Amino acid sequence: MAKSTFMYAIKVSLPTEDKDASVKQLITDIKNNVPAAGYRQVTNQLKEMGLSINHKRVLRIMRELNLLSSAFNKKKNKYNSYKGKVGTVAVNRYNRRFMTDRPYQKLTTDITEIRWGKQTTNECAYFTCIYDLFSGEVISYAMSSHPTVEFAVNVLKDAIKQIPKCLGYRTTVHSDQGFHYQNKQWVKVLKDNRMFQSMSRKATYLDNAPMESFFHIMKSEVYYQRKFDSLEEVADTITRWIEYYNHTRTKTKLGGKSPINYRILTTQKVA
Repeated sequence: MAKSTFMYAIKVSLPTEDKDASVKQLITDIKNNVPAAGYRQVTNQLKEMGLSINHKRVLRIMRELNLLSSAFNKKKNKYNSYKGKVGTVAVNRYNRRFMTDRPYQKLTTDITEIRWGKQTTNECAYFTCIYDLFSGEVISYAMSSHPTVEFAVNVLKDAIKQIPKCLGYRTTVHSDQGFHYQNKQWVKVLKDNRMFQSMSRKATYLDNAPMESFFHIMKSEVYYQRKFDSLEEVADTITRWIEYYNHTRTKTKLGGKSPINYRILTTQKVA
C-alpha cells in the first residue's frame, strides 16, 4: 500500500474536530445580542473582533445553524404626509446623487408611522430623523403621537446644533413634499442657518431612497421583531437601537465600520 493511501485511511478513520466550533459560538453570541443581524453584519462584527474570516464562510455557518435573518421579509406601510401644494416646493438638488465625501454636506429626512398595541386597539406613533448621507449617521430624531410641523422642525433644530459651524461648505437638507417641509417654519430655519432646501418629485420615493432604506432597516431590526404595549416602550427600544446603530452596527460600504466610527476616522485622516 502506498504511504499516501495509508495516511489518508488513518486520517478519515480518526474523529475530526469541528474547525468551525469557536466561530459558531461567536456567531451565536452575536445573533443572541442582535437577532436581526444578517451575515454581512455578522462578518463585519467578527472582523472588528480581530478575526480574519470570509463572508461566504459566515453565510455557510449561519445557514447550518439556521441563523439566517428573516427580519427583512415583511412588507412595510408607507406614511404619506403630502397634502398638495401648501407652501414652498423646492427643487430637487440631489437628483438621486446621494454620494458625498464630506460629513454634514448632504442630509435627508422623512417621517414614518409606527403602530403599537394589540390588533384590536392598534395605535399610531410617528418617527422622524435627520440622516447624514456621508456615513448613514442619525444626527437627531424624535417620536410623537402627532406628526405636527413643530415635531419635524424641532428635530431639524436639534441636528443644526450638532453640525460644526466652520464646515467650509453649505449643508443641503432633502425631503419629500410633505406639508411639514413646505411650511414656512421649516423654510425659515433652513434660510436662517444658510442651508439649501431640496425636495423629491411628487410621489417618487426613489428620490429619497436612502431614507426609505433606513426606515426599512429600523423597522425590520426593531419594530417587526416584537409587539409593543405602549408608546414609551416603543420609544425606549428605538432609542437604544439608534445608539447601537450609530456606534456599533457595521456597514460593508463603510469598510466594516459603524457610522460614527467611520465619520471620526475619515475626518481624522483629512485633518
